[in-house]
Amino acid sequence: MTLSLQIAWLFLLPVPIACIAWTVTHEEIFKEPREFCVKCSKEGSLLKKKFFYLFTCEYCFSHYVTAAMLLLTNFKLLLPDWRGYIIAGFSLVWIANIYMSLYARIRMDIKKEKIDIAEKEEQLNNRK
Repeated sequence: MTLSLQIAWLFLLPVPIACIAWTVTHEEIFKEPREFCVKCSKEGSLLKKKFFYLFTCEYCFSHYVTAAMLLLTNFKLLLPDWRGYIIAGFSLVWIANIYMSLYARIRMDIKKEKIDIAEKEEQLNNRK
């Protein structure tokens, strides 16, 4: 795989990684399993706590999603052997987490705008 193709993969593959990690750790569709995992991550053995915690932290979970994606795609970065997997793994996690941070920031800005609009509409309605 050429270096330019590897770079394209490096910036495209984190998109589904970030999507999966964010959805499992934040979105409403996984709320009940996540709440169960939060509860289990606070009690029991250390191994049990750590296992369940990984489903509540997008950074932690993104490592496992990345490992699955590497197995699925056989993507290696810079080197054609096992070292390429390691470089690719940490690089993909890093970029996926940048994407998730940007997404969180955008969502926060949108939520703030919705609150501001609702407050202004309420003020207008109170004046009438």
